[in-house]
Amino acid sequence: MENNSKTRYSDAELQEFKDLILEKLRVAKEELGSLTQSLSNPNMNGTDDTAGTYKTLEDGSATLEKEQTNQLAARQKKFIENLESAIVRIENKTYGICRETGKLIQKERLRAVPHATLSMEAKMKQG
Repeated sequence: MENNSKTRYSDAELQEFKDLILEKLRVAKEELGSLTQSLSNPNMNGTDDTAGTYKTLEDGSATLEKEQTNQLAARQKKFIENLESAIVRIENKTYGICRETGKLIQKERLRAVPHATLSMEAKMKQG
């Protein structure tokens, strides 16, 4: 049986993914930074000088906004963790290998979701 499918990505390919992930990490951390900043300075939007009549309205929407920002920040943290573990997998040379099938995850998928640990095939089975 001829087996021409690779079992792992080459070091050059891994380096290419690493660059991609490091760039995504940089952006993600910046976004998290600005989310965190807007959470710690709720009055940055200049709403504090609004007339009292709008105050109660403001409070309601500010609370909602804060919850949404919190959720975004939490999601961003998770994304950063996922990207960081992808970097670890690159260093272990296990990056891009589906944890279900043991086959290589398609490059297109990894470019779109660089922290993916399942191939589309395995993901479809789950769904």
